Amino acid sequence: MASVSVALNLSTPRPSLLHSPSLPSLKFSPVHNTSRRLALFQLGIALPQSQLFNAEASKLFAAEENTTKVATAGNITRESTSFTEVDAMDWVKNDNRRVLHFVYNVGDLDKTIKYTYLIQQIANCLMRCRFYTECLGMKLLRKRDIPEDRYTNAFLGYGPEESNVTVELTYNYGVNKYDIGTGFGHFGIAIGDAAKTVDLVKAKGGKVVREPGPVTNGSTVIAMIEDPNGYNFELLERGPTPEPLCQVMLRVGDLDRSINFYKKAFGMELLRKRDNPEYKYTNAIMGYGPEDKNAVLELTYNYGVTEYDKGNGYTQIALSTDNVYKSAEAIKLFGGKIIREPGPLPGINTKITACLDPDGWKLVFVDNKDFLRELE
Repeated sequence: MASVSVALNLSTPRPSLLHSPSLPSLKFSPVHNTSRRLALFQLGIALPQSQLFNAEASKLFAAEENTTKVATAGNITRESTSFTEVDAMDWVKNDNRRVLHFVYNVGDLDKTIKYTYLIQQIANCLMRCRFYTECLGMKLLRKRDIPEDRYTNAFLGYGPEESNVTVELTYNYGVNKYDIGTGFGHFGIAIGDAAKTVDLVKAKGGKVVREPGPVTNGSTVIAMIEDPNGYNFELLERGPTPEPLCQVMLRVGDLDRSINFYKKAFGMELLRKRDNPEYKYTNAIMGYGPEDKNAVLELTYNYGVTEYDKGNGYTQIALSTDNVYKSAEAIKLFGGKIIREPGPLPGINTKITACLDPDGWKLVFVDNKDFLRELE
């Protein structure tokens, strides 16, 4: 199959272990199957992007109409868009979008979820093995090991990937620890009884960061626990919900700028905003629907803090779209930075585009139809 030239901007890489001597050079081979190729994409920055995609940039084709189709090498069709801001705002408002994955790296996949496959021989590892499946009640949806490229990834969640958000855990052979940084906050889990879950975590030797209790100046009961790799999970006591994996919190340097960007470029709604002057922070909840039924993005601004260390543990949010080309154009128009130009992944027809928000947080859009086809 003819190769597809794609663009990747590596001028401002995030701090990462990707270039560590401990990680081997990884290359594509024409014999790799489509599932493996998509796995490489889904790992986000867990693998060197300069090796995952061709380094030489390809450009969107100019067109007189807003949307045209242009034939490229290998008879692969790619769309080009020429947007005004009005066109872009109309597109993001009507696009079919949802959160697909929260993607991050872990130091030991076996210690995190592998108990469902193997009985661990070391007793003090049992808590780590069962954290996601037993403490949080997630299901291991699929797991994939690629020994020749020295990585394994696993997808866990509360329902099928076709309809629910999942966490995607990535283990790179030989890398046992990641720097989570100061920018990542936590993941949120909607749960019926926070105290019961906290007791379960304690019984298995887990770490409780915050005991169950009402939020400051509110009535919602929350607790905070830490997974075996150092990622915090906030437990939010709620009634039944179709999406228990309900939140990711990221810290930003300019809250109004971020709200404006996610409204315009991503079509998210500002669901609520709250200032907490006594604790010197303000947060905003953004999403595609009510937060009791959808996964949302919590943006937090700490007074006077404009920059954060993003570390190399947390990777990205993957979202769906009906058209990666139009989505990329909207991102460009409203202040985002495209780091992977829209188009099909080499060797398959799964179309994606990747960008950075104004604070440097990475997000990836995946074509809806291509995503469902890959799950099949």
